[in-house]
Amino acid sequence: MDLKEFGTHIAQLRKEKKISQAQLAHDLNISRATISSLENGINSNIGIKTVLNILDYLGYELTCKEKSPFPTFEELKEERARELQK
Repeated sequence: MDLKEFGTHIAQLRKEKKISQAQLAHDLNISRATISSLENGINSNIGIKTVLNILDYLGYELTCKEKSPFPTFEELKEERARELQK
């Protein structure tokens, strides 16, 4: 998962809980711009503590797992699309 996908996922979780960016920002004492940047995958400097606080607020936690040595279905689709464009 890259930063853009992560941000999209955070936005989806927030919207499912019917929480606005402004409300999330207010409750966590961070700027709405920070949340917007995270959700749009353009803030690579956001601290892990902030990410953990956002996830906790939304009722989630961060977990790690070993990366598979095999490509994901999405990666295979993207590779195939690139090959077809040649």
